[in-house]
Amino acid sequence: MKILSKSYIFIIFALLYAPIVLLIVFSFNEAGSLNEFTGFSGVWYKELFNDEEAFNALKNSLILAVSSSLIATVIGTFGALGLHHMRKKYIKGAVNSVTNIPMMNPDIVTGVSMMLLFVAVAGFLHTQSFLGFWTMLVAHVTFNLPYVLLSVMPRFNQLDRSLSEAALDLGCTPSQAFFKVELPQIVPGIVSGLMLGFTMSLDDFVISHFVSSPDFQTLPLYVYNQTAHNVKFSMYALCALIVAIILAVLLIVNFAGSPKKKGAAKR
Repeated sequence: MKILSKSYIFIIFALLYAPIVLLIVFSFNEAGSLNEFTGFSGVWYKELFNDEEAFNALKNSLILAVSSSLIATVIGTFGALGLHHMRKKYIKGAVNSVTNIPMMNPDIVTGVSMMLLFVAVAGFLHTQSFLGFWTMLVAHVTFNLPYVLLSVMPRFNQLDRSLSEAALDLGCTPSQAFFKVELPQIVPGIVSGLMLGFTMSLDDFVISHFVSSPDFQTLPLYVYNQTAHNVKFSMYALCALIVAIILAVLLIVNFAGSPKKKGAAKR
C-alpha cells in the first residue's frame, strides 16, 4: 500500500510539474527549438529584456491587476460588512447567491455578457466602441468581487459582537467601532481577498479577450497573439521568470512564517 500511495503521489506531481520543468529547460535551449536541445544559453533571456512590447504588456497586466484587486477589495469588504449586519436571512441568502454568480459562471459567458453590455452602452451614448483599459477594469472588478466576499465573510462571522457593542457603549460611533474594533480582526481575510483578486486578474485571458482593444494589451493576450505565428522563445524565458518569482515569494512567506508559528506554539 505504501508503494502504491507513493507512486500515486509521484504521478500527480509529475503531471503537475513536468510541463513547467520542460518549459524552464527549453527556455535555455540555444537552438530555439523543441525538437532538439543543443546546449544551455541565456540568449532568449537577453532577447526578452530587449522586447519592449512584452514589457509593455507586463506593465499593463500589473496596472490592471493592482487597480482591479484594490477596488474589488474595498467594495467587497464593505459589501461583506453590509451582509454581516443584514437581519433578514432570506434576503441575505439571496444576495449571497447573486454575488456568487460571476464566480460560478464560465469565463466565456461572463466575457460575452460584459462585451454586449459595453457595446450596448456605447450604442446608447451614440459613441464608438470604447473597449480598452476602463472596460477591462470594470470586468476584472466584477469577477474579483465574489472572491473578496468569500475571503472576508468568514472573518466577519468569527467576530465577537460583544466587542463592537462595548465600543458603542463607550462612546464610539458605528464607523469608529468598525475601523477600531472590527477592521483589525478581519485584515487577514482582506489581504487574502486582495491577493486572490490580484492573482485572478493577472491570470485572466478569456474575459479580457472579449472586452479588450488593440490599444491596451495584457500579458496573457500578448502571449496568445504569439500563437498566430511561431511563439517566441523569449516567452519561454518570461514564463520561467514568473515561475521563479512565484517560487521565491512562496519560500520567503513560508520561511518567514515558520519562526512566528514556532514562537506561538511555545507560548
